[in-house]
Amino acid sequence: MHRIFVTIVASILLGWSTAGVAANPDQGSNLLKVRETVWRSWFANDAKTLRALVPPETIVISAGERQWKHQAAVLQSAAEFRAQGGKLIRLEFPRTEVQHFGDVAILYSEYMVETEMHGKRSISSGRATEIFVLRDGQWTNPGWHTDAEK
Repeated sequence: MHRIFVTIVASILLGWSTAGVAANPDQGSNLLKVRETVWRSWFANDAKTLRALVPPETIVISAGERQWKHQAAVLQSAAEFRAQGGKLIRLEFPRTEVQHFGDVAILYSEYMVETEMHGKRSISSGRATEIFVLRDGQWTNPGWHTDAEK
């Protein structure tokens, strides 16, 4: 009996959390494009795009960093990366799952980033939990938390 109850509850929750994806596939694919744009804009130090997609109230928790960041610190870290000669070589999201709750979407992802700094390439990977909010027809990214694999 307990197993049946758990199965029913899980089915209801899974159906609810993915309902937004099935209901509007264009919105879902646009969401993933916006997520990739945010990441690529940071590596390119595209401050104009970052300001449009990462609002001032953004909260960022990054692996290995004590301080939480807001929009100003995100813009500053992007500028510092580029000023030090940083360059994005490759960006991949091998696994992403999305939950939609009205105009809010939560993305759970695995990521892999290859960068080059002073001629030396390095690869980092980990997991990300990202929050997106649909505002005036545009997805914005007001928060994320990343961890890194060791």
